[in-house]
Amino acid sequence: MNWKRNILTDSGGFQMVSLLNLAEITEEGVKFKSPYDGSECMLTPEESIHIQNKIGADIIMQLDDVVSSTTTGDRVVEAMERTIRWLDRCIAAHKHPERQSLFPIVQGGLNAELRQRCAEELIKRNTPGFAIGGLSGGEAKEDFWKMVSISTEILPKGKPRYLMGVGFSEDLVVCSALGCDMYDCVFPTRTARFGTALLFTGQITLKHKKFAQDYSPVDETCHCSTCTTYSRAYIHSIATQETVACHLLSIHNIAFQMRLMAKIRDSIKNGIFPEFVQEFMLGMYPTKNYPQWSLNALSSVGIQLI
Repeated sequence: MNWKRNILTDSGGFQMVSLLNLAEITEEGVKFKSPYDGSECMLTPEESIHIQNKIGADIIMQLDDVVSSTTTGDRVVEAMERTIRWLDRCIAAHKHPERQSLFPIVQGGLNAELRQRCAEELIKRNTPGFAIGGLSGGEAKEDFWKMVSISTEILPKGKPRYLMGVGFSEDLVVCSALGCDMYDCVFPTRTARFGTALLFTGQITLKHKKFAQDYSPVDETCHCSTCTTYSRAYIHSIATQETVACHLLSIHNIAFQMRLMAKIRDSIKNGIFPEFVQEFMLGMYPTKNYPQWSLNALSSVGIQLI
């Protein structure tokens, strides 16, 4: 890869949700069936860690038993408890703890008690950091932020707390207020495939006809290679015809996410994070029609929007 910066690898756990119809989950691990030739492969906690050790990523994830965030009942309990058991197997299999940080993953669905139990068990293992998983899968935003908050209240404040699969800009800001430090998401590149660009004033879909004669940059405040080279009109003209439009918007959207996280970090360091949140939310919602869930979430940590 010749990538001189940090690398984080996932364990394969999410594929238990995305490829559920091709997966068989047991205590041993998860058996996947190829959609092409029907061949089977078994992914165990030990094999997942072995693969990640070989890749050499700086942060590696435990193999967890993942269920859809809207699942309820005994399956959620089973998945949470198995995640804890699999963590111990991952720790035992980890060959390079001195140079690769293994993060366990808090599970428990939308059940506050299960989330709490899982987090309390995980912190007994004294790992370098922790992840919050099993969210952002279609659940109500009110449930989403409460599960994040329950998790961050328990996880150590002196270690990284990684919220998996979250990438909407508003979610990044709100969840940073709730105590999360790290995120990953396909959203910036996935939405680029549909001709959508991310801005601090919201999203714009460049496939729309109104951009056909708009020769301004995608974002006048952005200095990425897309914004300094191409106009909105140009991307509009190729948005539904050429894959290069997806590439150009992916570059911008990732640059936007990096700028947003840099602003969050700087505002925290400078002691003005609440003011940044207020300014950001006002930019996104100039008529102050803030979503109720974000008002509730921010209010829980003492941030009132203006």
